[in-house]
Amino acid sequence: MDTNPPASWLPSPVTENADVASREIALTEPMLLFPIRNNAPKRIVYIAVDGQIDRIVEVEFADGQPEWWAPLDVRSWRGQTITLSMPAQPGGAEALGKITQGTTFPGADTLYREPLRGQFHFSPMHGWMNDPNGLSYYNGEYHLFFQHSPYGWTFARQHWGHAVSTDLVHWQEGGPALVPDRKGQVYSGSAVVDRHNTSGLGTPEKPPLVLIYTLTDSWTQCLAWSTDGRIFKKVDGCAVERISDGNRDPKVLWHEPTRRWVMVLYVEQPGPVYTVHFLTSPNLRDWTPASVIIGGGKAHRRYLYECPDFYELPVENPDAGHATADRDPERKWVLSGANSEYQVGIFDGTTFIPETRVLAGQYGRAYYAAQTFSDEPHGRRIEMGWWNTPTPGMHFNQSMSLPMELRLVRTPDGPRLARTPVRELEVLRAKSHHLGAFFLEEDAPNPLAGVTAGLVELSAEIDPGTAREIVFFVRNGVISYDVGRQQLRVQDLRAPAPLLAGRLRLTIFADRIGLEVFASDGLTFVPLPLILDPNVRTLSLEARGGRAEVRRLDVHRLRNAWGRGRGHDEGE
Repeated sequence: MDTNPPASWLPSPVTENADVASREIALTEPMLLFPIRNNAPKRIVYIAVDGQIDRIVEVEFADGQPEWWAPLDVRSWRGQTITLSMPAQPGGAEALGKITQGTTFPGADTLYREPLRGQFHFSPMHGWMNDPNGLSYYNGEYHLFFQHSPYGWTFARQHWGHAVSTDLVHWQEGGPALVPDRKGQVYSGSAVVDRHNTSGLGTPEKPPLVLIYTLTDSWTQCLAWSTDGRIFKKVDGCAVERISDGNRDPKVLWHEPTRRWVMVLYVEQPGPVYTVHFLTSPNLRDWTPASVIIGGGKAHRRYLYECPDFYELPVENPDAGHATADRDPERKWVLSGANSEYQVGIFDGTTFIPETRVLAGQYGRAYYAAQTFSDEPHGRRIEMGWWNTPTPGMHFNQSMSLPMELRLVRTPDGPRLARTPVRELEVLRAKSHHLGAFFLEEDAPNPLAGVTAGLVELSAEIDPGTAREIVFFVRNGVISYDVGRQQLRVQDLRAPAPLLAGRLRLTIFADRIGLEVFASDGLTFVPLPLILDPNVRTLSLEARGGRAEVRRLDVHRLRNAWGRGRGHDEGE
């Protein structure tokens, strides 16, 4: 990446006194560019327009040669003079003096083709990303908002980043929907389409997309809205006052039987004790406490620690291993926390009554704060989670999981969540290998010897027969199944994975940044961050300790989802 300043750099003097370093910049270009060095000490920068602070950002300023440049879109201020200021500290004036302007940013020509960029997982153009926020469908597009620190590689002052897609696969990132200002940062939350315009923020003909977020400093729950899905305006004041220090992450949904909005809010109590508070509202603005459910605490489990999600699903019957819905299915509610632990129960519009113990929602590593889409047009419950996939040396950090459809399936132990990758991902299949049915003897030749791929979707159905272990090697990742224990192993992670009708059903996705493994028709989900070796593109399958019968084995080489040119891991 070329890290030299753009030719359009317009230097201007920096003034400094004992308390503050500041700089005025007459904006003539569409971008302001901050010089970044990953993991550098963070510095707070106040950006004022017309004498008023518009936003407050946190920057990992490069002391010397920058590793990359972080852009700030200033088109709405173009032609004006802005003031940048920061608390006086060693190097502060020098840092402000390095900020430049430009029509683009260095490295734009290689964007989305970086060696550690996931090729079919969303990641931000620049900076740090964590929790998904406000997942919703509005005006013909899926909206993915996310916690975003655009001016460095690590967690800093939080924005709501924003990307849109028509198919859950190809995402287009725009500017931030919400930015931190003098009132605080914008922490996690949700979004809903106010179809009846109960909030009065839109019109019956043009219902608003309403964002509900946590404002730090005051720890209140606030609103923002849009009628075009691009420009969002914050509502003055707050919708829910602080209940306790650190209460956050409001999840809001419409409850049709009571014709009210329901908010599910994480509230930490002394101890600490993790609780979720239920509130109701007729209009998204005025909220009434309804009930409280207690989760865990640091002394024991972490159930319901932050980022709750809450939704209703029909309970489906497994039919030959594939869930099918009744004509008039029983319906249950699911309450989950950030680590995906959940309970299933009933909800009357004010109170959730669990009917199961706390259940594991996933068995992987670094999968957190998952949320589901509101207003999904096909009636599906689609989930995406923050996948903590470090990308050392890159100008972006972290990614989102695959989008997955959630189902609630009857099992001998009661209703359980099942996850399956959304069908839209099939568009990424560039070349498919259908190996059919065959017996696999111990020490047999590798049936996948003729298949190589960088980006992989592998699906198999296997009757273990007399084999004691089934082993897949997917590039430099190892996925094995212990038949006696009915246990799946992904690298060093272990997870229960029952045979269904005596068969192992397994789906594996491999991107540059890790593996996502689905077993037992989605009852078992194991996500694992793992930087895959770009020089290893081979696949193999073994039966150990006996003979297995492969009923079906399909491998798809995948193309990248960015549509930005060819990378070495693309399927074609």
